[in-house]
Amino acid sequence: MSIYDLTEENRVVRERARSFAEEEISPNLARWEESEEFPYDVVRRMGEEGFYGSCFPEEYGGSELGFLNLAIVCEEISRVSPGIGSTFNAQAMTVPFTILNWGTKQQIERYVPPLIQGEKIGFFSLTEPGGGSDAAGSMKTRASRDGADGYLLDGHKKWASLAGIAHTGVLFAKTDPEATHKGVSAFIVETDAPGFVTRKIPTTLDMHLFPSFEILLEDCRVPSGNLLSDEGDGFRVAMNALDFGRLTIPARAVGVAQACLERAVDFCNERVVGGHRLGEYQLIQGLIADMTVQIEAARLLTYKSAHLKDRGEATTRESAHSKYFAAETLWNAAQALAEIYGGRAVALEDEYPVSRYLSWANLFRTGEGPQNIQRILISEDTLGFKDANRHNIKRRFPLKSDL
Repeated sequence: MSIYDLTEENRVVRERARSFAEEEISPNLARWEESEEFPYDVVRRMGEEGFYGSCFPEEYGGSELGFLNLAIVCEEISRVSPGIGSTFNAQAMTVPFTILNWGTKQQIERYVPPLIQGEKIGFFSLTEPGGGSDAAGSMKTRASRDGADGYLLDGHKKWASLAGIAHTGVLFAKTDPEATHKGVSAFIVETDAPGFVTRKIPTTLDMHLFPSFEILLEDCRVPSGNLLSDEGDGFRVAMNALDFGRLTIPARAVGVAQACLERAVDFCNERVVGGHRLGEYQLIQGLIADMTVQIEAARLLTYKSAHLKDRGEATTRESAHSKYFAAETLWNAAQALAEIYGGRAVALEDEYPVSRYLSWANLFRTGEGPQNIQRILISEDTLGFKDANRHNIKRRFPLKSDL
């Protein structure tokens, strides 16, 4: 199958996701935003629909529809709600998929099914106050042995999305304080463990549907059976998790950019200025043309990355390409939408104001690796300094969708 030719299955999946977003999410967005409540029910229903389980074996509750179908679903949900679309990272990729790739059979059986079925909420915690893009190298959170059957975690994590409302997460800490990246280990942490405390991070963005938290760890005991892979494997686990997680980032960005374009088109056909529809002015048409082509290009880059993942190939290069370009595309689309709306772009009278698209556009340029980090990776790969796909990205389980 060419990435340019979606199958009938892909089209059915898209229609299912679009109908769900418009019927189950859109009518409730204003209420959720006003009450600042996290929509547990809709996450559970998305799990029941199999939206989170596309890349998981049937034996663990997945649908085995594959990465391309995951990207399609993620795009359609995000087109209606960037916040709910953001749950795909924790519920489909960086938490359950990381456990699937690196966990023991017991860990997989215990944690993966409830996450992808939406029964439990996941979180992923790598970043700390003193380290963003070099989170592993500058990590200060410690994991010390507590007898033969446990670890005590102590430290301060930052920007852990959903941690304060989650049940289970993947968290990284130093088991060897003297080592750098090789001293990092990964743990499955349950949020009801003593010594695990969260504090919501206030933001300028209305992130009620996808809040971010800092985590304060004080003698937080984790059973040794919750060590993910071996001690010292944490950096590899994290990079692998982010590589797969970077499929949902561009898919979501494309969905939000598509929403910007659709709103711009509606406004251009409704708004009359000087006796002409706004869309009849050539400068406005230029903005619409740029949005249209850039979104289509970002979509194809995202689908290419998903397509190669479905073939089991290393895709660090393609993940960086799609994440970088899709985030830039959303940024341009949100800026264009604001320019088309003019003064009304700052108004809060709409159910989903233009200002929120601008805020989300800024967030997409920083999450899962900021744009300049992607540019470094891409340029060093192109210049021949470092082959971006030099690592064999781990994917343990074949799916029915594999080509």
